[in-house]
Amino acid sequence: MTIADNKKAFHDYFIEERYEAGIALEGWEVKAIRAGRVQLKEAYVVIKKGEIWLIGSHISPLPTASTHVKPDPVRTRKLLLHAAEISKLIGKVERAGYTLVPLNLHYSKGRIKLEIGLAKGKKAHDKRETEKQREWDREKARLMREKR
Repeated sequence: MTIADNKKAFHDYFIEERYEAGIALEGWEVKAIRAGRVQLKEAYVVIKKGEIWLIGSHISPLPTASTHVKPDPVRTRKLLLHAAEISKLIGKVERAGYTLVPLNLHYSKGRIKLEIGLAKGKKAHDKRETEKQREWDREKARLMREKR
């Protein structure tokens, strides 16, 4: 079940591979995510010292979350992956010119997971081509409906 999508990622990048990662969250963050108060639009994923981090995702705290904790809505959150997956991603990002982007936040067996994508950036003409193709598919579907 999807909690939040990053539609901008599909507009700006070609997604080559997808990985599912766990996220190290605090209690108030879990409550806020379950309430749907999360945004991935400006978020990105970086690699620092052999670890993978999610930066810029915004989780709005609930007003009743906690009285003794000062919530930081855009704090850096650690992503949890197997060591083999991390080393594979590090190799591709550093050598092959790929980047890591968050795609969506979802539930998996009751846990909150983040799907990250190994992506290559799109050029402006690629974005226009994708938009033309999307419009043509819509037009085609409309014509087929009218024909019946």
